[in-house]
Amino acid sequence: MSYIDKIFSNRKKILVTGGAGFIGSALIRKLLKYSSLIILNIDKLSYASDLFSINKLLDDKNIAKRYKFLKIDLYNFKEIRKALFDFEPDLVFHLAAESHVDKSILDPSIFIKSNIVGTFNLLQSSLEFYETLSDIKKKFFRFHHISTDEVFGSIEDDKLFHEKSSYDPRSPYSASKASSDHLVRAWSHTYDLPVILTNCSNNFGPWQFPEKLIPKAITNALRGTKIPLYGDGLNVRDWLYVDDHVEALLLSANKGTIGESYCIGNNNEKTNKEVLFEICNILDELKPAKGSYFNLIKEVKDRPGHDRRYAINPQKIQNQLNWIPKYNFRHGLEKTIKWYIDNHSWWESKK
Repeated sequence: MSYIDKIFSNRKKILVTGGAGFIGSALIRKLLKYSSLIILNIDKLSYASDLFSINKLLDDKNIAKRYKFLKIDLYNFKEIRKALFDFEPDLVFHLAAESHVDKSILDPSIFIKSNIVGTFNLLQSSLEFYETLSDIKKKFFRFHHISTDEVFGSIEDDKLFHEKSSYDPRSPYSASKASSDHLVRAWSHTYDLPVILTNCSNNFGPWQFPEKLIPKAITNALRGTKIPLYGDGLNVRDWLYVDDHVEALLLSANKGTIGESYCIGNNNEKTNKEVLFEICNILDELKPAKGSYFNLIKEVKDRPGHDRRYAINPQKIQNQLNWIPKYNFRHGLEKTIKWYIDNHSWWESKK
């Protein structure tokens, strides 16, 4: 029996929303490869979605028989309710969300529909399903909502985000995620739906759609095109390797206290400029070009409302759930860059 099967000993069927996204697909791959759990993946398949990394595993018949995918937009209440009642999950991981800040500035309506109305529809469907369960089944059912540190706004001093930090979202994206957090807490307090919340720092790793800072910088560098640096490049983010985040999600969902939230970060604070410099430095070592990749970095106009600093204090999840991240920034970044070098055809197909 795997360690995942052990911590999921009372849960056999897992529903994951947003399982074609970067973090959701990493979670599903982990569950399929290292457990005997039955997985339902629900995703509307937007421009940034990708099922290839999961579908590669389905050549194994033992894995394939434990996995099902449904193309559903959470905005469609009837479809998500039917899927949930048909599948009868023991645990819901809710990762589905529109997540690109620049796109939320251009068209906030998509983010309202997906992140707020979609979360409401999933919550209400889950509550209706939960109320049909036996007392024993209710004891083990969980609704795990995965959110972001961006809901807390921007830190200007040396403080860190924590579970009691005030909400202060600055973009349509972070405002929509903050709204979804509040909905989840309301369904917990008002209707006694057993929820867990986690707020994570910036993720990176293989299979990430090349619109985010790190994969965009890597793929632009490998193409020999401009690597954009917003503003002065001194905006700070706390970087978390995606596999470490997945481990934190598994622990939180199974050992976390109902109604509690957990902040997930790795004390890997880097300015955007430092991140780009590190990427170019590693690329100069791994895949030397005619000139240094540093020459491709170009300052561009900053985005509106660009938060200055995010940083998380992860002591609660480390102390209470014994979560220990395995990857420091350099280690995770090297693995990520090597993956993009070796998987050129995948990211070129995402233009």
